[in-house]
Amino acid sequence: MPIRILIVDDHTLFRRGLTALLARDPRLQIVGDAADAGEALRRASELQPDLILLDNHLPGVNGVDVLPALIEAVAGVRVMMLTVSEDERDLAAALRGGACGYLLKTMEGDALLAAILRAFRGESVVADEMTGKLFAAYRGAASPPTADAPPAALPSPLAQLSPREREILRGIARGASNKEIGRELGIAETTVKIHVQHVLRKLDVASRVQAAVIASAHGLT
Repeated sequence: MPIRILIVDDHTLFRRGLTALLARDPRLQIVGDAADAGEALRRASELQPDLILLDNHLPGVNGVDVLPALIEAVAGVRVMMLTVSEDERDLAAALRGGACGYLLKTMEGDALLAAILRAFRGESVVADEMTGKLFAAYRGAASPPTADAPPAALPSPLAQLSPREREILRGIARGASNKEIGRELGIAETTVKIHVQHVLRKLDVASRVQAAVIASAHGLT
């Protein structure tokens, strides 16, 4: 079955162009589009797409603000931001809101197709141009130490992971899929998926991208 996609963007020409581009691939099916948040919610509930491509700049509301409602409206849906915004605050808000990816409209069509396929397989995808800002957003979440009171050493969030979970997280940090991690470790892909769920829960993050940032920040690569 093709991947059923809903496109949400307030520019009619962009929606039409993107529909024409993606419709060339038989693995994809554009089931509908929407120009604003309200229409997006109605269409998502009606069409039950597998994946939503969501612009951040919509009339009256940002895409990141409607993210939770879209995810609640469609069980198991994957939502990827496709936007012009390179603001690290938008990136951080999207990942916190449950987006599986953050892509820029300047990317090539082939790269977008590859990102969609990866997202549908359960991976998280962030535009190369945003990787550095992803680290900045993560590091900026911590309050800076005061001059007269150095902070106490905090335990690494990786300390609660088992050795096997650390191996899984190392694979996630490299951008490997569940199948690739399973092949490398000699375990079933379904087992890897279970470990990934445990890792995300223990690290208190919602996506593989966030887990990868934590792994890299603590030298687990």
